[in-house]
Amino acid sequence: MTPPLILASGSKARAQMLQGAGLTFETIPADIDEQTLLQQMVRQKTAPETIAAQLARAKAQHVAQQNPDAYVIGGDQILWFEERLFSKAKDAAEARQNLRAFSGKTHTLISAACVVQNDNILWEGVAQAHMTMRRFDDAFLDGYMDMAGDALLKTVGGYELESAGKMLFEKVDGDYFTVLGLPLLPLQEFLKGAHNES
Repeated sequence: MTPPLILASGSKARAQMLQGAGLTFETIPADIDEQTLLQQMVRQKTAPETIAAQLARAKAQHVAQQNPDAYVIGGDQILWFEERLFSKAKDAAEARQNLRAFSGKTHTLISAACVVQNDNILWEGVAQAHMTMRRFDDAFLDGYMDMAGDALLKTVGGYELESAGKMLFEKVDGDYFTVLGLPLLPLQEFLKGAHNES
């Protein structure tokens, strides 16, 4: 019998990707102190790929403790730009400041996922996408911000590529699903294999 599948994330984009892959799952967002974990790793100069992986793992492990035998998927995404980690903007002014910094330059989105069952890490994956923004002026940025709505504060880069965010970019080098927040294709392959074995 296939174990129940749980997504330990409140991200609508991650849920939509898993639904699109034909998976049946329950959503239980992990209640962890993500900011404290993040700050500790930044202070320790942890590599950005490891930060994303450890945050995904922490979310999966937290929910797995409360749901014995389930396959729990944890996911996380970070933005790395000019040797610095960026978090979701606190307000529109900070989002504007970040977007102006990204203008005409390339930043990296790092998406990680982890599958945990009980105390066992069954699978982990990390993928990167390099995002090159077009150079834009303040008038263009004002227009984008009017269109973007809550994407400015609910996403780490202040954009959703699947909606108005695409107007910001000159080039995207990487997997579309990685941009949305999951290394979906390898995760899907693992889950397919696990399902066939059960």
